[in-house]
Amino acid sequence: EVQLVESGGGLVQAGGSLRLSCATSGFDFDDYVIGWFRQAPGKEREGVSCITYRDHEIYISSVKGRFTISRDSAKNTVYLQINGLTPEDTAVYYCGASLIGPPPRCSRWTHEYDYWGQGTQVTVSS
Repeated sequence: EVQLVESGGGLVQAGGSLRLSCATSGFDFDDYVIGWFRQAPGKEREGVSCITYRDHEIYISSVKGRFTISRDSAKNTVYLQINGLTPEDTAVYYCGASLIGPPPRCSRWTHEYDYWGQGTQVTVSS
């Protein structure tokens, strides 16, 4: 079964750091794009970043320089390193998987993703 499990969220003060993990199973990891999304209260889910075996993108300008996406094929896991957290980063962070390609390509759009984890809460206090 396809499974994605996020972890690493929590409550942190502004300026702190977190590393989110998306552990996947049930599919060929290298054939898929893995995306990070976030949804704040009262807001639409938005694409944050994505990664394939060949490229990666960050979509939100305010997080560039603070967020770093990476992948570990041996562990079938994608990470999102978040530094310099701000209250505006408070959201539920989700990872999604999509078969786009071949070759796999990044997408920022939620409707292009087929599988989702349950999300991990990131709360940043001021």
